[in-house]
Amino acid sequence: MQRASLEARELVLGLAPVETFERLTMQLIPSDSIEPNLMLIVAIIVTLGVASQVIAARFRIPSVLFLILAGIAVGPKGLGIVTQASFGDALSTIVGLSVAIIVFEGAFHLHLDKLREAPSPTLRLVTVGAAISFLGTAVAVRLLLGADWGIAFVIGALLIATGPTVITPILEVVPVRRPIATALETEGIVNDVTAAVLAVVIFKTVTAQQAGADDFLGAFAERIGAGLGVGILVAAVLWYFIKHTDLSPENAPQNARLISFAGAIAAFSIADTIATEAGVAAVATAGIILGNADLPYQEDIEEFKGDITLIVLSFIFIALAALIEIETLLDLGVEGVLLVLVITLVIRPALVFISTAGSTFTNRERLFVSLVGPRGIIPASVATLFAIELTVIADEQGRTALETQADILAGTVFLVILTTVVFQGGLARQIAERLKILPMRVLIVGAGKVGRSLAERLTDRGEDVILVDKDESAVESARAAGFTVERGDGTDTELLQQVGAGQAKIVIAATANDDANLLVCQLARSRFDVEKVVARANNPNNVKPFEELGVEAISASDATAWALDNVIERPALSKWMTELGRTGDVQEIEVTAEDLVGKTIGELDEELPNGVHIALVGRDGDNHVPERDFTLDYGDHLTFLGHTETVKEALDQVHPHD
Repeated sequence: MQRASLEARELVLGLAPVETFERLTMQLIPSDSIEPNLMLIVAIIVTLGVASQVIAARFRIPSVLFLILAGIAVGPKGLGIVTQASFGDALSTIVGLSVAIIVFEGAFHLHLDKLREAPSPTLRLVTVGAAISFLGTAVAVRLLLGADWGIAFVIGALLIATGPTVITPILEVVPVRRPIATALETEGIVNDVTAAVLAVVIFKTVTAQQAGADDFLGAFAERIGAGLGVGILVAAVLWYFIKHTDLSPENAPQNARLISFAGAIAAFSIADTIATEAGVAAVATAGIILGNADLPYQEDIEEFKGDITLIVLSFIFIALAALIEIETLLDLGVEGVLLVLVITLVIRPALVFISTAGSTFTNRERLFVSLVGPRGIIPASVATLFAIELTVIADEQGRTALETQADILAGTVFLVILTTVVFQGGLARQIAERLKILPMRVLIVGAGKVGRSLAERLTDRGEDVILVDKDESAVESARAAGFTVERGDGTDTELLQQVGAGQAKIVIAATANDDANLLVCQLARSRFDVEKVVARANNPNNVKPFEELGVEAISASDATAWALDNVIERPALSKWMTELGRTGDVQEIEVTAEDLVGKTIGELDEELPNGVHIALVGRDGDNHVPERDFTLDYGDHLTFLGHTETVKEALDQVHPHD
């Protein structure tokens, strides 16, 4: 046991390679306790993981919820299929490699162009926000649970992490505006690295009784430096091989996928051997560099890594959830529940509102980000290793107080993970719907003056607008104006898929080329089955071909003539119409709700907020100003007119967002 404790201390201090942990685990867990049929256990976990992903997709709930429930079900307190002895000395290796794959995949998708969509709040979330989370959580753990300051700061560091493992599945089923998604994704990736490195350094200081600031900062810089150095080196090597080496024409995409996958594992292993937990920084660095390097076969690499990550994520979440000791969680008592409430309802909202002050995020969006901050795989895996180390030291020195601190460490981290994943992850879509922040996604192909002007109006109404254009100057102009824009050919099916045409409710073809507009509309209709497709017809003679395709076409010359006529004959109305979406608004809905069918205009008008009026009713192509006794039927179209905010309230009241 003395040798085991020495090797455990070496592992945490970063003085020994991964093999040290494997020898330690062999000494702590007798070899005769290892389950003989490991292959069957792995098969069960993978099957449950795939089933969880399918069920989550079916009910549009983040998969992490089902993964944790599956893990508890097959764990020691459930069916007893998966225990710590099931993996023997392979558990640490499995956790490490899984973390490497997950972080690399998340970082690979972090394109620097996306950071321009919300640069200030994103930067503040990973700096000011991380500091508030760290200090606030540490103080709360100290006051509520009576933990030593050292352990309190370790817990505070670990719980900085949100992580792509839990954020990405949430964003797949909760399509918030791109700037919000970018901020959450970036926070997850960057804070994973920050949490892992900071926690290891603090734990080293605590266990080695090294309280000096120089030791602390030196250890932190060592791990960050090792991670950055190895990550940059590995990324450069991979870039050279994929970009400049003949990968065999027949198998080039496959070889590119395998090379990037092997590179991620190599970066993690090399950096982690140099300094414990430097591997997380290394794979994050390599992933960000390669994801923004314009690699050949990049889409093939992303698709491959996405599939691998789903399997790895499923496996590791179930495995760690199975190891949760329910008694350790229950021992935290009421104080543990209060701690979770403070972290989720006080500290998280405080850091989010401070970090996003002065941004384009609405208060409802800021509240959503506040209520959705589940913790993931990094704090779970690192806390497990720390708890083992504290237990070893306690056994060696006969200090039961250290065992108590180990229980507080493991129990607190897993309790926060469990509750935030179940409630914040599992209810993320319901929270977004309740706050009414799920926008209508609108894809505009053509980022010229017409496209940008339209995008400005739609954005002011809170819609999620994405512009696409292949002209570099148009893209830069749109990006400088703060729009989400993708450079590329809008008639390219793969590009349309990449920017989310399949999830768009409206696609607008607004280029100066009618042939391009027609092709965009055809793809939107036939390939992506978009609900509403609208086109700009630069030549009035092309309106009919668009309409034959089932597309609403607006003749540019006719629209200009109508606008000029309105200025001459209806100047007040014309001026007011230019302010739509700002001071006033006009919106149309289709009557589909059962409680509206059979109701008269007079009855509905009494329920609407002051400042909004029912201007028109459309039925069977006929539009007219309705009388109060007009009875609504299914499929009627109502046009609301009034102040911007009251029109929004009316729409939410009679026809809530999906």
